[in-house]
Amino acid sequence: MTDKLLLTFNAGSSTVKIGLFLHEDGKARRIGKGMIDFRHTPLTFHLVEGPEVFDVPLEAEAGDVLHEVLEETFGWLAAHFDMDAVTAVGHRVVHGGDMFSGPVLLDDTTIAAIDALTPLAPLHQPQNVRLITAIRDLRPNLPQTASFDTAFHRTQSPIVQRFAIPRQYFDQGIKRYGFHGLSYRYIADKLARLRPDLAGGKTIIAHLGSGASLCAVEGGLSRDTSMGFSTLDGIPMATRSGAIDAGVLLHWMGQMGLSREDVEDILYHKSGLLGLSGLSADSRALLESDEPEAIEAIEIFTLRIAGEIARLTVTIGGLDALVFTAGIGEHQPQIRAAVCRRLQWLGIALNEEANDANSESIHDAAGRVAVLVIETDEEQVIADEAISVLDS
Repeated sequence: MTDKLLLTFNAGSSTVKIGLFLHEDGKARRIGKGMIDFRHTPLTFHLVEGPEVFDVPLEAEAGDVLHEVLEETFGWLAAHFDMDAVTAVGHRVVHGGDMFSGPVLLDDTTIAAIDALTPLAPLHQPQNVRLITAIRDLRPNLPQTASFDTAFHRTQSPIVQRFAIPRQYFDQGIKRYGFHGLSYRYIADKLARLRPDLAGGKTIIAHLGSGASLCAVEGGLSRDTSMGFSTLDGIPMATRSGAIDAGVLLHWMGQMGLSREDVEDILYHKSGLLGLSGLSADSRALLESDEPEAIEAIEIFTLRIAGEIARLTVTIGGLDALVFTAGIGEHQPQIRAAVCRRLQWLGIALNEEANDANSESIHDAAGRVAVLVIETDEEQVIADEAISVLDS
């Protein structure tokens, strides 16, 4: 293949998704995708090329540097794609702080600025930097770009962004940033194409996956979101707590003597659906279980989602459309139904048959609010933004 290729890296705290795109006529068209899950040993590179699926064992081990992992991954990709045709790499970077309001070309200055934001996203940002550095070492002449999860939310007002703490801390960067911005940007753009009659109105997007948040969008712009200063805030997630009374943290670290590391481990890795149920972090497993703790975990999860939708509706002063997206939002009708049942007072009426079929439109004609299921694609946004940066 002699066409120009573009790679994207969508890194989480423990996984990295790799997208392969054909760069043609200023646009990016996906031709393959892969994933490496660093929680499993030995590492396996899961590659999808059209209808074919490959699971490739990797000899390299994950560590503080990822050079060997990426070098081996690039070698396997070369068996399926012309890696000499790769012209650029785009990255999802979780935190852009107040410094980045859009995608950027990566150089020494921008990489240092991204690294300096590590205290604001201690689990995700180091992984972003490790990938950028490893590719720089492997392919030093290959341009790299960064797309920021926080950038979409820069349109929020200070009224929404501020915590009720002394004002000087806001100026020091202690504020609500919001995350999952690449997903929200994709959904907002897709909604404008699918339902232009709704795109200019008031929409709440529910990005429900192992990480989960909601965003209030008005006229395609972010106005409020459930996540705040960190990726811990908002609704419960697979293993993350969501919003929690700060007094609990003071109690843990004061009277109970837990260390900062202990508290971080509880909030990021032992809470959410896993902590509530004591059984699993996977909502699919909990939905299949008859254990009372599993049933309660799902009830709490859906109650908090519905409550957050109600709060966000206040911010934008009404609701025209509710969009479910990401792994849970796209594929678990029981979760969607439980959320919508709690919001009937808001004018939401679900078409059970359409919901069970994971249809695009799942609202009943009697409802005042459109309810949609739209598949998200963060890698597509990364690829499109990388091309926009390179072309400019």
